[in-house]
Amino acid sequence: MDYDLLWKAVIIVIGGTLLLRVAGRKSISQMTLAQVVIMIGLGSLLVQPIVGKGVWSTLLVGLILVLTLVFMEFTQIKNDSLEKFITGQSKVVIHNGTLQQNALKKMRLTVDQLEMKLRQSQVSDIADVQYATLEPNGQLGFILKPNKQPAIKEDITQLRQELEMLTQMINNRLAALPVQVPSYKGTPGQQPSAYTATTASPQENLFDEVNNQGHITEPPNDLQ
Repeated sequence: MDYDLLWKAVIIVIGGTLLLRVAGRKSISQMTLAQVVIMIGLGSLLVQPIVGKGVWSTLLVGLILVLTLVFMEFTQIKNDSLEKFITGQSKVVIHNGTLQQNALKKMRLTVDQLEMKLRQSQVSDIADVQYATLEPNGQLGFILKPNKQPAIKEDITQLRQELEMLTQMINNRLAALPVQVPSYKGTPGQQPSAYTATTASPQENLFDEVNNQGHITEPPNDLQ
């Protein structure tokens, strides 16, 4: 047994951890193109001491790769044109609930792939999306239409304040009346009408497409 492999393995793990620590803490899904290239290069480089290459020279080459990546990232901070060239730009794929077919074709993104990303974000209908952009790292960013956006705590607090003000105004007006107005109790013997809620048929959404194994609205042939 070659005992040199033991200390080489320990040095590779420690050195590789330090190199990745310098390179950044982003996950694979959040990496830019340059970061993916560097990480793939480091992965294949770190096994070289096992197949006979020098461990120190391997770590030195890995350090140069990481420093090159750091230099490129700092350069992109100073130069916007270089950032667009290396990292790329976000592309609008949905505008006001309408698919942008030209953008999808340029990025070779099918409607099925776009719907998969929307379903993962709990979006059930493309028409509910105001804007959606495909980011350089492959992630989908979107904003829902105003009437489809969920209420936040600030909205609920504002609504509660408005209800309290309205209740106070009504109470003040009732207190200012000279005679108390009796509450309406209905005609004697008359039964209150029962309210029957009619439930409309549920609208199909992107999740139904998975069950039905087909599109609700057929996309263009070149984007299926």
